[in-house]
Amino acid sequence: MKNFIFLLCICSASLSAQNYYFPERNAAWERISTTDAGINEKGLEEVIAFAKAHEYSGSRDLRVAILEGFKREPFHQILGPTKKRGGPAGMILKNGKVVGSWGDTQRVDMTFSVTKSFLSTVAGLAVDQHLIKSVDDKVVDYVWDGTFNGRHNSQITWSQLLQQNSAWQGTLFGGKDWADRPPSDGDIDDWQYAAPKTPGTVMEYNDVRVNVLAYSLLQVWRKPLPQVLKENLMDNIGASTTWRWEGYEDAWVELDGLNMKSVTGGGHSGAGIFISAEDMARFGLLFLNDGKWNDKQIISKEWITKAITPSTPNANYGFMWWLNSKEGSRHWKNVDEDIFYAAGFGGNFIIVDKKNAIVIVTRWLEPSKVGEFMALVQKSF
Repeated sequence: MKNFIFLLCICSASLSAQNYYFPERNAAWERISTTDAGINEKGLEEVIAFAKAHEYSGSRDLRVAILEGFKREPFHQILGPTKKRGGPAGMILKNGKVVGSWGDTQRVDMTFSVTKSFLSTVAGLAVDQHLIKSVDDKVVDYVWDGTFNGRHNSQITWSQLLQQNSAWQGTLFGGKDWADRPPSDGDIDDWQYAAPKTPGTVMEYNDVRVNVLAYSLLQVWRKPLPQVLKENLMDNIGASTTWRWEGYEDAWVELDGLNMKSVTGGGHSGAGIFISAEDMARFGLLFLNDGKWNDKQIISKEWITKAITPSTPNANYGFMWWLNSKEGSRHWKNVDEDIFYAAGFGGNFIIVDKKNAIVIVTRWLEPSKVGEFMALVQKSF
């Protein structure tokens, strides 16, 4: 009898730990007091004040900010839609409920490379639905239109595209792989004639190659990726109808006799996901709860485990999620190692802290200040 009671207590504690709040679509998001959340009220006030005081220093006209931010790149230009941004905004959730917020959390803004974590999830949905047998499969076995032809590109796997270590070579929708974020040394001739890296050995943050992943997933799903994301995930987590996923103006692809837009994995040249902080928070809450929304499994726990597993070339990067491992160079000091996050240009972040049941969305925070911001958050509980 004592053993039964002991096991019952363990099970009850486990269930309690997973007792998250999941907001209905268009519902007023429930709040939780700092006392109930176990967060120091003064500490929380300091966190919010810090976020407001350290706004991203780039122009609120994001066309200007983009062109300035990537002016080193040869041939860089705006190829997709942009939108002037708002001011600092964000939310901190504890067990799914709002413990603190600032700014306009319903405003739709560009989210830049946070899009990559959504794109990665679309790949996960394809694996869950057996459209892709394994992330270790070569992409050329699925996309045979020439995109992965040749001795080099034919070696590339889905995993390497997801970890940004594919070293794919080519041009897609006007973007040249070698011209995207070139090395700090050298010139155009050095960059375009450099010997290619071996796929899987070196991480290179490169939006052209990310867009190759999006294009390849379009070939697999054979329907627009925004539709895939909406039907399989965003509708299931009660997201608003305001978010959009855009592609470049000339990124049209004909599939099965229909024209479809191939979307981007970021806003490097415009486009990407335009979304509110509240819809970003829903996405983060789904990952906090291992892919389950209420009682419905939306994305498999197995996929999330893979997505936040460090890659061999970069201990701080998984499947388009950043990791706070001390083993890599991108580590936030005084912040737990098991935190993972989506990050985008201009200071857009979705941060998941499973240990403390916390999800944080912060927008337009000076990127160099996010580690300090997170140290303040952790200090407050």
